Amino acid sequence: MNRRDFIKDTSFTALSMSAFGSLIWDGKAFVGNSPTTTDILGPFYRPGAPMKSNLRIPGSTGTPIVLKGIVFEENGTTPIKGALVEIWHCDEEEYYDNASDDYKYRGGQKTNAKGKYEFKTILPVPYKADANNDESWRPAHIHLRISVPNQQDLVTQIYFKDGKYVDTDRYASAPGAINRILNIQESASGEKVIEFNVILNKEIPLDDKVFEKLTGIYSIGEGNYVEFIKSDDALLLKRNGALVSSLVYIGNNMFEGSGTGFPKVSFELAMDGSVEAKLSTTSKTYSGVKYLKYK
Repeated sequence: MNRRDFIKDTSFTALSMSAFGSLIWDGKAFVGNSPTTTDILGPFYRPGAPMKSNLRIPGSTGTPIVLKGIVFEENGTTPIKGALVEIWHCDEEEYYDNASDDYKYRGGQKTNAKGKYEFKTILPVPYKADANNDESWRPAHIHLRISVPNQQDLVTQIYFKDGKYVDTDRYASAPGAINRILNIQESASGEKVIEFNVILNKEIPLDDKVFEKLTGIYSIGEGNYVEFIKSDDALLLKRNGALVSSLVYIGNNMFEGSGTGFPKVSFELAMDGSVEAKLSTTSKTYSGVKYLKYK
C-alpha cells in the first residue's frame, strides 16, 4: 500500500501501525511518540565526513535552508546529548560529491546538552536515480544518520511537503515515511527552516567479538563478492565494491536493511571459526563463506 491509499483508508484522528508506531493528528501535522522510521542508506554515503554545521558553499545558486531538530531517547521526551548527526544530499545540479576532499554538502555534528542540532545548507533537488530511466526520478531529500551509544543507530531520509515526485517515489510514498515529509517554514527573518525531531530506538546489543567474526569479505558465487564493515552498531554492506545498504541487528545473528527491511542477512558461526552468510534480496537468496577477515 502506498501513502496515498494509506491516508485514504485510515482515520485522521489517530494511527497505530507497527511499521512506525503511534501517530496523532494535532490539527496541523502528524506527531509521533514512537521511534523515527528508517529509510534506505542509498549509494552515496561516505564515512568520515568532517564535523561541520555550515555546509553552504560560496557562489551556490541553491536555496539556503536551516535544518534543525532535537534527538530524543526512545521515550520521546529525554533529549540526548552528544548524539552524532550526519547529513548528506545532492547539490542544485543533482550532483553528489562522492570523491573530493571537500565533502560538499556532507557534514556531521554532535547534539548539545539539550539534544539540539542545526545545519546550514541548501535545499536539494530531485534527480534521476538511473540516467536512462525516465521513471527513476527521486524527490528532493536529505539523508541522515544518527549514532549514539546504547541506542540503535538511525539511517533515514526526509522529504518535503508538496515536493515533486514524492507521491510516486516508492520510499517517500510508503506509509512509514508519512511523518518524514516536512513543511518548509519561514522564520521572522525570512530564512527557510526545516524542523526534524528524532526519536531513537532501543539498541539490541551484539558483542563486539561477534561483530569482529562477521566483518570481512564473502564470496557469494557467480563472481559476486560482499563485504561487511562494522560502523557503530550497524553493518555497512558493500557489494562488488559499492556501498549498498546499512544493516541493523534484529537478533539471533540476523540483520536487515534500513527502510525496506531488505536485504536480510543471517550468519552462521561454526565451531571451527568459519562464518557463512546468507543474503536475501526481494528476488533472490545468496550464500557464501567468508574468505578474508580483518582480525
